[in-house]
Amino acid sequence: MRKRWFGAGLLLTVLVGCAGTQPVQKPQPLNTDEEKTLYALGLVLGKNISVFSLSPTELDLVKRGLSDAITGNKPEVELETFGPKIDELAKTRGKVRAEKEKGGAQAFLDKASKEPGAVKTDSGMIFFSITEGTGALPTATDTVKVHYRGTLTDGTEFDSSYKRNEPASFPLNQVVPCWTEGLQKVKVGGKARLVCPAAIAYGDEGRPPVIPGGATLNFEVELIEIQAPAPIEAPK
Repeated sequence: MRKRWFGAGLLLTVLVGCAGTQPVQKPQPLNTDEEKTLYALGLVLGKNISVFSLSPTELDLVKRGLSDAITGNKPEVELETFGPKIDELAKTRGKVRAEKEKGGAQAFLDKASKEPGAVKTDSGMIFFSITEGTGALPTATDTVKVHYRGTLTDGTEFDSSYKRNEPASFPLNQVVPCWTEGLQKVKVGGKARLVCPAAIAYGDEGRPPVIPGGATLNFEVELIEIQAPAPIEAPK
C-alpha cells in the first residue's frame, strides 16, 4: 500500500474545524451556494473516512485533534510517530467492516439464488437473463460496448451509464471477474442482471467511499455491441 498518511492527516485537519470546542446548537439553514458547497465538502470528507467506522467517543478524539490543528494548540502526540499508523488503522477497521458487510449480504445472495430464472455459477455469481439478444456472444478478450446500472444490496445506485447517457466501452478481461464471466453469457442486444459477491467484485477493499469493502453488487447490463479491434498499422 502506498504511503498516504500525510494526505489523510490533511483530510482530517479540514474536516470539522473547531466543532469539538463548540456547544451543540441547532444547525442553521443552508442559504447560499457557498454554504451548501462547504456542507457538501463535509459530506465528501466524511465519506472518505467512513472506513474507520468511528464511534461517538472516537469522533470526539478526531474533533479534538482537528481543533488543536486549526487553533495552533500544541499537539498531544507526535504526528511523525502516529501519522503512519492511520493507514494501519484504516486497514484493520476496513477488514472488520468488510466481514460485517459480507455477513449481511449473505441473506441477499441466498434470496437471489432462489428467484425465478436465477443461475448460480461456480464462482458464486448469480445470473439472470432479462432480454435475450440475437447477436454474437463475446469472448473474454473482446472489447464490448454496454449500458449498465450498478446498485448495492439496499438499492443505492452507485453508478449508471444510463444517467450519463453515454455507453461504456472496455476490454472484457480488464473489468471485475463477475463482468468478465457474466457478459460472456449475454448475446449482443441482450440484457442481464448480474449479482456479484465481493470475491468476484471489488473484494474486501471495495471502492470507498462509494462501494464499501466486502460489498455484494447488483448490475443490470445491456450488451450493445462487440467492437472490432483497432487496426494494426504496418511498420513504416
